[in-house]
Amino acid sequence: MSDDGRAIPRGSVSRTARLASLPLGAAGRATLGIGKRLSGRSPEAVTAELQQRTAEQLFAVLGQLKGGAMKLGQTLSVFEAAVPDEVAAPYREALVKLQEEAPPMPVRTVHAVLAQQLGGRWRERFRDFDDAPAAAASIGQVHRATWRDGRDVAVKIQYPGAGTALMADLNQLARFARLFAALFPGMDVKPLIAELKARVIEELDYGLEADAQRAFAAAYADDAQIVVPRVVASAPKVIVSEWLEGLPLAKVIASGSREERDRAGQLMAVLHFSGPQRAGLLHADPHPGNYRLMDDGRLGVIDFGATARLPDGHPEPIGRLLRWALADRAEDVLSDLRAEGFILPNIKVDAEGVLDYLRPLLEPIRGNSFRFTRAWMQEQAVRITDPRSEASKLGRQLNLPPAYFLIYRVTMGSIGVLCQLDSQGDWRSVLEEWMPGFTG
Repeated sequence: MSDDGRAIPRGSVSRTARLASLPLGAAGRATLGIGKRLSGRSPEAVTAELQQRTAEQLFAVLGQLKGGAMKLGQTLSVFEAAVPDEVAAPYREALVKLQEEAPPMPVRTVHAVLAQQLGGRWRERFRDFDDAPAAAASIGQVHRATWRDGRDVAVKIQYPGAGTALMADLNQLARFARLFAALFPGMDVKPLIAELKARVIEELDYGLEADAQRAFAAAYADDAQIVVPRVVASAPKVIVSEWLEGLPLAKVIASGSREERDRAGQLMAVLHFSGPQRAGLLHADPHPGNYRLMDDGRLGVIDFGATARLPDGHPEPIGRLLRWALADRAEDVLSDLRAEGFILPNIKVDAEGVLDYLRPLLEPIRGNSFRFTRAWMQEQAVRITDPRSEASKLGRQLNLPPAYFLIYRVTMGSIGVLCQLDSQGDWRSVLEEWMPGFTG
């Protein structure tokens, strides 16, 4: 709990000290690594051990905090399939513990927020209200309750002081971004943190989140594949929505059947590509905690704090570029990449070389069936990030235009979850139905 007894858990001095321990620990491990190399151990063995120790410390610290530390941890979690399992395992364990054991707000604070946001007679809106939180998130916690009309509802309540803690954590973590390179080779965490900071104001405004949820709920009303709980009531710091039962995607990843894995993956792809076309919005937070596999086979979707407004749907040039690449039209690919700003005017690259760089990434949509696996994602990560490879050299010449950053991050995050699911499906058919420009 904060120094004033009301705000997000852990005081600012304590939070800063915990985050500041990260680079100190890294320096100590680097010194230890030099010593072990001098003693004759192989560089590969030493590197693997240092990676594991870095993961354990990094996520132990993130796991003790909420706010920006938790938000960054959740965002990075979708990329863990790209790193070896012995490194990713401490990451997954820390995130599970973070979700299950995050210290709750005091009950008096919960009641005070509800009174402030829903009025002094807030209890009259509910038949009953469970004071024990059902779940913890980065900037709030969820309680289960029964609305006055008998519906089971989820009551999402924002931690007092969440905004201050969120920004402080992200500013501090940006200073230590280089530490993440040991776990996610080739990933520049600084732009990711900058994007999270830019979206903080929106995520803290539950009114905006409620509006996004209403838009998704309307777009997918009575849909056979996707279900979005309806908003019952909302205020700037509280959202009341229908309770959504179902099998959490984290459990499908851990122990789901082949049918559950394939079904969940296919529906995640449908949501990703159909949302901009149907709701004008992209669900931009694809970590497993935001999905449920329902008993009737639908995918339940929760938490709409992070969305991207795409009123015209997915950008048509993406579909067109994929179509050119699958048809081996290298010059057209290069021309469109330049037109969209992925290759800057002063950069000279070979068209066939660019196509060779893209071909392995197109395998999931080249035919009518592909299985996303951790091994495939790790292979792509090594291919693209190994500084000795031609793919890595070419990749460093490419540019990611700001207008595409969020779409790219969410797409890669969704692919990361598909690899965690080990999901097989007909991904091409989803693009044929929902991606502008893909079929001409």
